Amino acid sequence: MTRYKVLFQLDNKEVEVVEGTTLLAAAEKAGVFVNSICGGQGLCGECRLRVVRGNAKADKHAIGFFSSDEVKEGYVLACQTPVVSDMEVSVPARSRLEMEQIITDAGVNYSAPGKIALHRLPADPAGSLDPLVRKHYLELPEPTIEDNVADIDRVARALRQVTPFTDFEISLDCLRDLAAILRRYHWQVTATVARRGRVGWLLSVEGGDSTAQQYGLAVDVGTTTVVVQLVDLGSGEVLGVEGNHNLQAHYGEDVISRMVFACGRGSLDPLHQAVVTNINLLTKALMQEKKVALADIHGVVAAGNTTMSHFLMGLEPCSIRLEPYVPTATVYPQVLAREVGIEVNPQAILQVLPSVSSYVGGDIVAGILACGLGDSPDVSCLIDVGTNGEIAVGNDEWIVTCSASAGPAFEGGGTKWGMRAAKGAIEALQVKDGGVSYRTIGDTSVRGICGSGLIDAIYELARHHIIGQDGKFDTTREDPRLIVEDDLPQYVLAPTAATESGRPVTITEADIANLIKSKGAVFAALKSLVDYIGIAFEDIDRLYLAGGFGSSLDIPKAIAIGLLPDIPVSRIQFIGNSSLMGARMALLSGSALEAAVTTARRMTNIELSRYPKFMDEFIAALFLPHTDARLFPSVKY
Repeated sequence: MTRYKVLFQLDNKEVEVVEGTTLLAAAEKAGVFVNSICGGQGLCGECRLRVVRGNAKADKHAIGFFSSDEVKEGYVLACQTPVVSDMEVSVPARSRLEMEQIITDAGVNYSAPGKIALHRLPADPAGSLDPLVRKHYLELPEPTIEDNVADIDRVARALRQVTPFTDFEISLDCLRDLAAILRRYHWQVTATVARRGRVGWLLSVEGGDSTAQQYGLAVDVGTTTVVVQLVDLGSGEVLGVEGNHNLQAHYGEDVISRMVFACGRGSLDPLHQAVVTNINLLTKALMQEKKVALADIHGVVAAGNTTMSHFLMGLEPCSIRLEPYVPTATVYPQVLAREVGIEVNPQAILQVLPSVSSYVGGDIVAGILACGLGDSPDVSCLIDVGTNGEIAVGNDEWIVTCSASAGPAFEGGGTKWGMRAAKGAIEALQVKDGGVSYRTIGDTSVRGICGSGLIDAIYELARHHIIGQDGKFDTTREDPRLIVEDDLPQYVLAPTAATESGRPVTITEADIANLIKSKGAVFAALKSLVDYIGIAFEDIDRLYLAGGFGSSLDIPKAIAIGLLPDIPVSRIQFIGNSSLMGARMALLSGSALEAAVTTARRMTNIELSRYPKFMDEFIAALFLPHTDARLFPSVKY
């Protein structure tokens, strides 16, 4: 079989592949990351490459993503372009993953207006925390003829005095070395005990007092990013946090395309291995930075949506996306972390927070735990906007939840110049006196525009009547920034001189239509939920916005385009990475972990695809801000 070489410029990486291999697969083999939101199906237009040398032909379905000039210059979609000769390829900046803003628990400026810190479980030097795993130093009496109980019974008897457990399970590995360790260290040992429901799980017994070295990991397994937090289990102190992009993006940016890969075009194992690799890389980075041994990590709590939790646990997710939308599990067994491949202490425990349904997962349960939505009689709402928009509304008596497919637009997908919140992305924008002012991430030349910038752009264009409330451009308007390229009306946000590519960055009529559909899906889901419950938006006392998208959102503009309900801005607050915070709470508190399980069980999920009124609400929301102006009394265009 004929083989060809592909050289990726800038990275200076060359790889040899068989004829017919796609450029996307060649990039993956070479270790070059290329954005691909749709998982290589040619639907998102994000995997743009320019063929500098070699034979390449743009796929007929891919041509629609490029201007005629770009096609002439050799631009192709990597996922649709087979290698048929030796090639040299340039990867444009917007197709790369560089310096993405990853929101960790420590990454939100909580002093800014509208942002709050979730300090519901602070560090506790007094030692009253009740972590998932805890070390106990024991000074045991030596056996006598009068007190000659078995070694393990002697340990268990002492543990009953310092733990809430009366019964204990013990691993065979621990039991094998127990006799020698007790006698070698003169009955002065440290026992590591995990909480397993109402039973203690004796994981190990080691000589001497090692209680100063007991650490755990809180993990947010997000669709886009993975974040790991290192926590001292003795004090509750957060020692460090690291985050990176979810390596599963090679197989699709959203959970649907990843499930399609796992259950059809590929297999489950690569997706499982990808997320485990994420966790291991981040953990090792933290250990090196904080000079902590991997062997001293004894507990891991992870929170993620239902699909991510299945991938982490190695469970088949195939039935999640198919009606009647049934996951393999919503409550996950407590296992040894090594069983799924996490490289920490061999006896360390992994606990994955429970899910509610196929599309409402442990990340939302963790968010509810973190913001206290279920602890107060006041009605609160939690919204986590991404490719899916998960929403929960409730109080201490009831919680109702749903999930709406918002599509990739809020993360920069499906738009001509859209990109994630990475270096060079326009994240804030204003139109004034016929000009456009903007702020880019990293204060660099413009590479594209991310979700928050797109929302700003739509608001500003509507406010200045450059587009109508239907999202269409007023083409009769005399405006040098309003241009038509390949019969597609678009507005220039950043001129050629300000961009890294040397091309103007624009927002097209099609981009606006995609954004209106995305915001319409989220608002329609929330409207359906409050109608189902029988309340009005005015009854919501607090609305929490979670995740990276919410952290950079301009709330008044989000209201004005109809993404968020028209309630007082003072009621709306950013809460950062609530999934990570909830995981940390469950790691440090047995009662918090029990509350997560109880919360998941009492949440009522509404399947919007089977809810008759949702489609009507969605269609009504395809307007700026909405076809029913009474829902947005404060918005004037």
